[in-house]
Amino acid sequence: MRTVLNILNFVLGGFLTTLSWLLATVVSMVLVITLPLTRSCWEITKLSLVPYGNEAIHVDELRPESKSAVLNAGGTLLNVFWLVLFGWWLCLLHITTGIAQCLTVIGIPVGIANFKIAAIALWPVGRRVVSVETAQAARETNAYRHFQSK
Repeated sequence: MRTVLNILNFVLGGFLTTLSWLLATVVSMVLVITLPLTRSCWEITKLSLVPYGNEAIHVDELRPESKSAVLNAGGTLLNVFWLVLFGWWLCLLHITTGIAQCLTVIGIPVGIANFKIAAIALWPVGRRVVSVETAQAARETNAYRHFQSK
């Protein structure tokens, strides 16, 4: 089912959003000041291409032992910079594509996936794209650790 939905996403406009994320990745590589944003661009490019079966999860949830206040502060600054340069137009592109996909009955699930990516497009730094199963396992492990510490 995931494969069918991913193909449907690609046919109904996912190629446009993926190309936009690739453009943002290339621009972030070319401009020296935006080089730290390249990893986040690439991660969300993967999600835009294959949204079903993958999920964007924050690094702090994926590896809680590597939490750092300095890295979180730096990530927040990069996210603000990202929002001004790339985030707003990628978000609008995903919203527009999602609305267009929702106009067809068959495209509604794909449109909903684009709305989820639109939210991520505004604040992507610090997120990694992993399989849904890996994200679920990370959340369960974190919940287990949280309740064990209390």
